[in-house]
Amino acid sequence: MTWDASLRQLTLICLLLALPGADAAGLTPKETLGKLLFFDAQLSLKGNQSCASCHVPEAGWSGANSAINAHGAVYEGSVAGRFGNRRPPSAAYATPSPVLHFAQEKSETLFIGGNFWNGRATGEKLGNPAADQAQQPFLNPLEQGLADGACVVLRACTAYGSLLEQVWTGTCAIAWPGKAAQTCAAEGGKLALNRQQRANADRAFDRIALSIAAFEASAEVNAYTSKFDYFLAGRVELSPEETLGLELFKGKGRCAECHVADKGPNGEPPLFTDFTYDNLGVPRNPENPWYAMPASVNPGGKTWLDQGLGEFLAGRADYRRFAGDNVGKQKVPTLRNVD
Repeated sequence: MTWDASLRQLTLICLLLALPGADAAGLTPKETLGKLLFFDAQLSLKGNQSCASCHVPEAGWSGANSAINAHGAVYEGSVAGRFGNRRPPSAAYATPSPVLHFAQEKSETLFIGGNFWNGRATGEKLGNPAADQAQQPFLNPLEQGLADGACVVLRACTAYGSLLEQVWTGTCAIAWPGKAAQTCAAEGGKLALNRQQRANADRAFDRIALSIAAFEASAEVNAYTSKFDYFLAGRVELSPEETLGLELFKGKGRCAECHVADKGPNGEPPLFTDFTYDNLGVPRNPENPWYAMPASVNPGGKTWLDQGLGEFLAGRADYRRFAGDNVGKQKVPTLRNVD
């Protein structure tokens, strides 16, 4: 590890210890590693965007800029002027989502689980939708912008090699080519690795994602410390207005049909989502910066409509037959920490 990398790791650890809940959460080594990776802006093309840039703890683990949230709602990527097409969902309470699957409910086929608004982080790769999700922003040119998962591994091993070795033995045992750092710093840069070293890098990238998912599953992220949690535990009472709101939520408002407010079968705290997908008919947002992206990125231009789950299913031979019935559907979000 170089002196610069050692100093960066020490600085990150000090900053993380200053974050709310850093001491109280009692993180495991894997969760600690995941936290370091989650907050490290160097794991992006320009060294300026971390997972936490769009998933801020103080803002319910989602975007923290109120002006952006009130207008375009989409956050800029590592490369200036590049935007995706959807607002970042909360990273909190995402880990209980199961691997994407479907079930028949009367005459309807319901898709359940996965992560991202359109379910494309299925969990089929790593057995964990949150881990599948963690890999994709690193390699999205509109987000963190690196072109090669091996570049994420190189930077992570440079900064956190000892901790990676503690958590995942042998993860950083990769023979890097000359000028690997310079290659990764260039847009589109991909490392020339032989078959064995590529397999080692792919395995390491998977372990990085699993570490991030472990942090996202920790009590620091999924705290279950709302007033409602304390109410369910019998520690506080709801106000008359809150009691009426809960009655409406579960009753006439029918909110709880999708945002389930009851405990799980084993007494788990309610997640306020059933992990399914719905199309509520929300109109397009003309302030979405995606509409201003060039045709090379957004071929639909001003006519683009978010096809949601349906578009993802259409690209899957095994799910294509369900695509038409799922056009425009987005994942039911948790209402925990809603902003």
